[in-house]
Amino acid sequence: MEKNRITQLFGIKYPIIQAGMVWCSGWRLASAVSNSGGLGLIGAGSMYPETLREQIKKCKLATGNPFGVNIPLMYPQVEEIMQIVMDEKVPIVFTSAGNPKTWTPELKAAGIIVTHVVSGSKFAIKCVEAGVDAVVAEGFEAGGHNGREETTTLTLIPQVRKATGLPLIAAGGIATGKGMAAVFALGAEGVQVGTRFALTEESSASEAFKQKCISLNEGDTMLSLKKVSPTRMVKNDFYRQVQELEDKGASADELRSLLGRGRSRRGIFEGDLVEGELEIGQIASLIDSIVPAEQVVREMMKEYSETVEKLNRIVF
Repeated sequence: MEKNRITQLFGIKYPIIQAGMVWCSGWRLASAVSNSGGLGLIGAGSMYPETLREQIKKCKLATGNPFGVNIPLMYPQVEEIMQIVMDEKVPIVFTSAGNPKTWTPELKAAGIIVTHVVSGSKFAIKCVEAGVDAVVAEGFEAGGHNGREETTTLTLIPQVRKATGLPLIAAGGIATGKGMAAVFALGAEGVQVGTRFALTEESSASEAFKQKCISLNEGDTMLSLKKVSPTRMVKNDFYRQVQELEDKGASADELRSLLGRGRSRRGIFEGDLVEGELEIGQIASLIDSIVPAEQVVREMMKEYSETVEKLNRIVF
């Protein structure tokens, strides 16, 4: 991996990035992944500014390895959040859900490595124009908020690779070394993993949420709330309420009214499996156990190497 651009850019051992997920990725998870040789991200999207500052300080104490913060640019207090990551000298920031041109110059001027998450090639080209250091191309298999394009990961990666020469990280539906090998074959140089790390011991999600997710079958998640912000969630009572409204042609404002405040906290962090918003990716149906984050990194790298070796032995 010495010549891998992602490991070189971030100063990490393995090109595995733990996604910054709301209510799942605090300092414990981020530091555990970073200590295992990957890159851990604190998810700022579900944190008040001072909560984020506290999480950053704790992460610094828990790991001497690089870590980062994921910041959705739609965050209502984004100016304060950005000032905190600059004040605390966070080495790496992943931005999402907005225009990368808005904050990239200021972050880079502060010496921060900037990566932006996209759902399509046209957005990847904007990342080049904005001057970001790397790009995450996320397919709509991913949990939580998704792009409106509904492009799958295996379709998206080669198109983004064709559109830009930036270091490329694949995301969406990746939880194993085999999945990692597949996206590397298509041009990715690293993987961003959400669901698999959301369902680890160090994840701050509730135990009820974790147990629900490892019991899911294929088709138990669905992309919903398309008039507001397309979101992949588990089919529960709340999801069915959303679907009923959408089937009746409800407006975006009516859907926002149903969402109210704190639906994702209620579902993911507090464990309300009935009325909460349970955000998780399609790949959850492949996961059947809650394990330490270090084990996830180790097993992914082992399986990746075994898969590449096996493919090298195939003769046609």
